[in-house]
Amino acid sequence: MASAATSAGADPTDDPALLTAAATEAEAKLHQNFTNLQFEDFAPSPVHGPLFQASAGGRILYYAPESDHLLFATIYDKNGVNLTALSQDAAARAKLKTLDPSQALMIGPPGAPLVIEFTDPDCPYCRALDRFWAAKAAEGKPVRRQIYFVSGIHPEAASKAEHILCAKDREAAFRATYAGEPPKPLNRCADGAAQVQAYAQAVKSMGISGTPTLILDGQLISGFSQAEIEAWLAKQRPSAKPPT
Repeated sequence: MASAATSAGADPTDDPALLTAAATEAEAKLHQNFTNLQFEDFAPSPVHGPLFQASAGGRILYYAPESDHLLFATIYDKNGVNLTALSQDAAARAKLKTLDPSQALMIGPPGAPLVIEFTDPDCPYCRALDRFWAAKAAEGKPVRRQIYFVSGIHPEAASKAEHILCAKDREAAFRATYAGEPPKPLNRCADGAAQVQAYAQAVKSMGISGTPTLILDGQLISGFSQAEIEAWLAKQRPSAKPPT
């Protein structure tokens, strides 16, 4: 914000009159540039000084060192463009090269739209997402899932992931485990254990901290956000236009 206070080198927060003038100018600019929104009130923020961008767990955060505030926020420009999402997606695309598709568990028909999925066998939202994909496949809208297991959240996740990876029919073991029906004892094998460790490195390199996490054409989606997933699916298979 350029104002008389800032151009003079003064900090408007040090002087009530300057703060009032700066707030009046800022509010006028807000209404001018964001005409599609209605604002009920306007007041100074507790955040002071410049903001810096950081990422944690695949998510973009903002830090204000002057007031020592961490902001879990979404930043839009005056045209409604989500700048936070753009930064998050760019970071995800840059990190995709660290993933080895040959290590992933692949589920779904080749040639179907590709979903990169970070999942946990004991995550209830991951299980709900698995049911969602099954329902879409039943509708004739299957996807090809490139799956990496996250094993650092729930205590039995690593052993259940190993069980799936050691099974003769991995997809069947995946379905049974995500349905809550893994047999006892769980499968164990050296190759499966090594692959679970490889997944842990992939998860770390991607900065993934929550499940499910999806990457859809470079767009990172944290959690089972059905609306976002449906929107992506619609782009993969546009609805046929009615005859004219």
